[in-house]
Amino acid sequence: MPQHVIGTTRAATTGAIDNLRGLAWMLVAVLMAAIMAVAVRALSADIDSRAIVLVRAVIIVALMGCALPVSRTLRQLRFTRPWLHVARGALIGVATQLGFYTLSHVPLATASVLFFTAPIFATILAATLQGEQVGARRWAAVAAGFAGALVILRPGVQGLDAGMLAALASSACYAVALSQSRRIAEADGPVAALVSANVMTLVVSIPAALPVLALPSTPVFWTILMVLVAAGTLRGLADIQAYRHGEASVLAPVTYLRIILVGLAGYLLFDEVIDGPTLVGAAIIVASTLYIARREAVRRRRLRAATRAPAGPDA
Repeated sequence: MPQHVIGTTRAATTGAIDNLRGLAWMLVAVLMAAIMAVAVRALSADIDSRAIVLVRAVIIVALMGCALPVSRTLRQLRFTRPWLHVARGALIGVATQLGFYTLSHVPLATASVLFFTAPIFATILAATLQGEQVGARRWAAVAAGFAGALVILRPGVQGLDAGMLAALASSACYAVALSQSRRIAEADGPVAALVSANVMTLVVSIPAALPVLALPSTPVFWTILMVLVAAGTLRGLADIQAYRHGEASVLAPVTYLRIILVGLAGYLLFDEVIDGPTLVGAAIIVASTLYIARREAVRRRRLRAATRAPAGPDA
């Protein structure tokens, strides 16, 4: 599943940069993301992906409820912008449903590559909705990223794959949701944002999953499900810690290790082989998103350095 930090990181704002520690946390996040992808694919052999999202959300919300009496942080939660929490949480719920559908129907490496289009959508949103000045070269990187996605999708050659389209839609939803994350975190804190996202994922998933809800009773199924919950929780923590300590431009290249890990797992566990067009499209998407991350880092450095005049459009 795509998960990207959009907005100024603590390291960027306070100068408390420790890239080595940030990289260590990012490696944990990458490993947990790969485990999540494998767990979803394994579970989808027994139940519908919509039911996986629902059951996972039920467990997470139930654990939060159990922790409420003993957690001072949870008891002091506030939601000063309730409709923003609802809208963002619903988008994350839809994105999760679409992402799990992709992982259930598309080769794992291909799904992971398409999830990395989220920064491309985020750049478009920043320019169109937030008024950020985006230069010609960053627009070229956005166009290249979509070209890479088209190489993978191959419309007109083998027809548009529903799972691949779901991956792009999932990334777009995440980009919109995460563009709202900074406002929510500043108003109510990151824990409130986490709670509302999981609660809304549960709400969104109920009508989607009830018609197909059927739970196996085998110990293997529930073991994998709990691994999915644990890996997702640890990934969220590791992502926050990584961007708390490290610079996004330094961390970005490490995130692409996920494609290698997931591709290897897909080959070893599910006999999946990446074809030529997917490799070409992956190379284009990775290059374009890395360039976007680099230009974003340059833009932020200029903004921090400019004390009197706003920074001009980036190149």
